[in-house]
Amino acid sequence: MPTTNESEPQDEAIRMSREVRPGAPARRRVLLKLSGEVFGGGSVGVDTTVVRQIAEQIAATVGRVETSIVVGGGNFFRGAELSQAGMDRSRADYMGMLGTVMNCLALQDFLEQCGVDTRVQSAIKMEQVAETYIPRRAIRHMEKDRVVIFGAGAGLPYFSTDTVAAQRALEVHATEVLMAKNGVDGVYTADPRKDPAAERLASLTYDDALARDIRVMDQTAFALCRDNNVTMRVFGMEGAGNVTRAVLGEEIGTLVTP
Repeated sequence: MPTTNESEPQDEAIRMSREVRPGAPARRRVLLKLSGEVFGGGSVGVDTTVVRQIAEQIAATVGRVETSIVVGGGNFFRGAELSQAGMDRSRADYMGMLGTVMNCLALQDFLEQCGVDTRVQSAIKMEQVAETYIPRRAIRHMEKDRVVIFGAGAGLPYFSTDTVAAQRALEVHATEVLMAKNGVDGVYTADPRKDPAAERLASLTYDDALARDIRVMDQTAFALCRDNNVTMRVFGMEGAGNVTRAVLGEEIGTLVTP
């Protein structure tokens, strides 16, 4: 559980969010973005050990934070890369969307094994495996302490799952977007894998990120969050318990503010 000192900035962030964005929740509500590469453990398909660990970390926060999740599909397909190989871009993107749904179902299974009531909502209708995406229904699920996982991207080609994460966060009135990264633990002054002098930033603004052309995520997502006064925390997946810490509001990684 967060200490009193840790909860004070969370309460202040929620209060400010409700003033700026009517309809924001009374308690902390987050949108967690997980990349497909994380689910694959560095290879094609689903690494069940990794997904189970992620599910256990999310389960540890249920009842204290309302959580929704957007999952990528890069461990199966990446539309842009398939397009570069000669495939029609729209068709390639739809393949990627189906990959995200497979990841959603895997995460749902392991969350339910942890005793967490979970719903998958898809932007593409597939009623036998997932609910159709309806923002108000997603909000109601979270108010009942259910974890909601959003699949199939935006249901349209040419949209990255980073952008979808920002858009879903706005529609469900999330107080913060949490970007879980593999191989990096925040936003740096340069690519730390190429520049040993790169330094991790504790915080920066969206304008700074856009001006520096920081590629830690899709710049459209940065702009959406900036224009709608939603904060974002970029953190690394590698540290033990980092997902739990980020969801509960601990100050890890880099905070990006409007």
